[in-house]
Amino acid sequence: MLAPTPKVTTAQVFAIAGPAMVANLTTPLIGIVATIAIGRLGDPTQLGGVAVSSVIFDCLFWLFAFLRMGTIAFTAQALGAGETQEISALLLRGLVVAGLTGAVLIALQIPLSALLMGAMGGSEGVTRTARIYFSIRIWSAPLAFANYVVLGWLIGQARARLALAVQIAINLINVAATVVLVLVAHAGIAGAAMAAVIAEAAGLALGVLIAWRLLRGKPGISRATLFDRTKLMRMVTVNRDIMIRTAALIAAFLFFTAQGARAGDVILAANAVLNNFLMISAFFLDGLANAAEQLCGRAYGARDRSAFSGAVRLVMLWGSGFALVVIAVFVLTGPSLIDAMTTSTDVRQAARDMLWFVALSPILAVFAFAYDGIFVGATWARDMRNLMVLSLLIFFAAWFSLKSFGNAGLWGAMLVFYAARGGLQARRYPALLRASFQE
Repeated sequence: MLAPTPKVTTAQVFAIAGPAMVANLTTPLIGIVATIAIGRLGDPTQLGGVAVSSVIFDCLFWLFAFLRMGTIAFTAQALGAGETQEISALLLRGLVVAGLTGAVLIALQIPLSALLMGAMGGSEGVTRTARIYFSIRIWSAPLAFANYVVLGWLIGQARARLALAVQIAINLINVAATVVLVLVAHAGIAGAAMAAVIAEAAGLALGVLIAWRLLRGKPGISRATLFDRTKLMRMVTVNRDIMIRTAALIAAFLFFTAQGARAGDVILAANAVLNNFLMISAFFLDGLANAAEQLCGRAYGARDRSAFSGAVRLVMLWGSGFALVVIAVFVLTGPSLIDAMTTSTDVRQAARDMLWFVALSPILAVFAFAYDGIFVGATWARDMRNLMVLSLLIFFAAWFSLKSFGNAGLWGAMLVFYAARGGLQARRYPALLRASFQE
């Protein structure tokens, strides 16, 4: 019997989106805190090294975001369908996959480091310092992936405040550890990486404790339920498509960073500073996408078209409003934020020259992120995968057309990429809605 689906309201959207906005900032904030701490040392080589390695981890860990996205969607659908045991099983399945995936990355760290550092194309000094950071922070992979699962599981049940508590703990511990190891103990870039590992470990311990308390007193999960073949295959298929979609998205950002690195250390550092703006905006917008994943997923599981469409309308409305606020913040505080992130005069000027591109990005990105959440919640993963690959091709075409404008052309191509993602999904959405909720 399907559980009743509550009417979707603005309060309900923000009850999930608000905490999720902050919760989703953990991965980029770890890199941002490291960038600020290393930036205070005044060494462009170390700043470039942490910039390259932070982007690598943002993208590398982001590749496995299906552990969060898929867990949100499947948990919300199980909640809407009233499948209590499946909710518990999803957490256990996810943690197993997270541990195995992280262990594989650790085992492959040497060839992985060589491949990624070579692709980034930084100077010898930047690459040397980036390798130090990579060799330490890679050990946080199983911990970070398990945190993705716990985060997705909590948000999927509309327990976003608990998810927020875990992520706040991770960020506070990371800030404290970074200050102590980098600015007090003078451990440099290695200290910044060690702080990230410590923070992820502490966050996982707290998340597991919260999950254990939530599950206390509920019936145990049988082996047959945990390894249900049909559900496992559906999970694998959806997560595979989400992973391919994410790989295409990451390819665009890695290409963007690599082109900046080839333009020299100053442009690389300036783009890294501005990329922090972009990532902050993206992860806040992803909070609204998380609300869409949970609300649309629950409505989809309950086969409630009215609730599904209501969630879509509210997420689009508030996403657009939020994008305008972010634009205003970037315009008014952008120069001051740039100055806070680096003491280099050349880097500051190069970043200011490109600031208006960053200021324009939220209004284009909001539709891309909102539709991502809608498509994930309904597990329309195959379509999302195909449209992302097409958007990537459009991005490369835009860059080729604009490359004569240098770094400005590169940023212009990124704006085209955002617009393509949202536009293509908007065009496909009506047909998928009709097919999924046939009378």
